[in-house]
Amino acid sequence: MKVTTLLCCALLIAYGLGACVYALTGVDLLALLTGGSAWYRALLSLAGVAALWLVFWLIAFRPTRRLR
Repeated sequence: MKVTTLLCCALLIAYGLGACVYALTGVDLLALLTGGSAWYRALLSLAGVAALWLVFWLIAFRPTRRLR
């Protein structure tokens, strides 16, 4: 479960950096890497799955509970 969470975090950070590059320069790195094929939409849906996993992890395990 820890490996899955770390992979999801890394994936969302990579998507965030790609979105930052797109916002600043107008170059969509993901579209360049996939050539705009069906893989483009599949990889974008993977970001949604990773985000949902992290929301589940934060609700189920409450890692910030000790910060209070």
